Amino acid sequence: MDLKRINNILNNKEKIDIYYEDRPVWIQEVNNDNNTVKIGFVDNFEEKDVFIDDLYERNLYN
Repeated sequence: MDLKRINNILNNKEKIDIYYEDRPVWIQEVNNDNNTVKIGFVDNFEEKDVFIDDLYERNLYN
C-alpha cells in the first residue's frame, strides 16, 4: 500500500478492509514524514506504528 491509497481510503465513506500481518486494523494517524501510520487492531486494544508498505487490502493480497 502507498500513501496515496491510504489517503483515498481515509477520504472514502465506503468500508475497506485493511490488514497488517493477517490481522484486520484501522488507521488512527498518518505520519507523512517517515511513511508510517499508527494502527489499531480490530480484535483488541493494541496499537502499533507500522510502515505504510506493510499494510494491505485482502482482495489485493490474494
